[in-house]
Amino acid sequence: MIRRLSTDVLSNIKADKDVQKGDVSKITSFVDSKVMPNVNFTRMTASAVGRNWRQATPEQQKRLQDEFKNMLVRTYSGALSQVKDQTVSVKPLRAGAADTEVIVRTEVIGRGDPVQLDYRMEKTTSGWKIYDFNVLGVWMVETYRTQFAQEISAHGIDGLIATLVQRNKSGSAEKKS
Repeated sequence: MIRRLSTDVLSNIKADKDVQKGDVSKITSFVDSKVMPNVNFTRMTASAVGRNWRQATPEQQKRLQDEFKNMLVRTYSGALSQVKDQTVSVKPLRAGAADTEVIVRTEVIGRGDPVQLDYRMEKTTSGWKIYDFNVLGVWMVETYRTQFAQEISAHGIDGLIATLVQRNKSGSAEKKS
């Protein structure tokens, strides 16, 4: 699945000049259609928010997911715009047939040193889904969990939502200038 998804994503990026230029609306559409069906984004967001997720109302949870997704798309759009002639090498999987969670290790190979890109995945009723990823040894969920916990401690769930909204707005302004 990771090999198929990686190949599909890379070939689509290479074929779409707007994505290569960093067009955030085009990248968002691309991510929604190609990547999100393979991600358990509720689990990813809940893990990043940590223990405070259960105290959030359903409306707050939806807003957190929406703003977190926007932030991730904005954060990684720069990396997507750098895709030229990269390929993905999927490492041998060490998992048993009964495992419901696995780590799939890959390397992105192009110019320079290979880039480690690993995925935490879970088996769901609708197939395998990504719920965390690791770039160069840094797990994304753990990184945001620390930042989010500090914001929630200082300003609550609504404060975290407001911070994400502000980051996304300032990121949009940066892209337009």
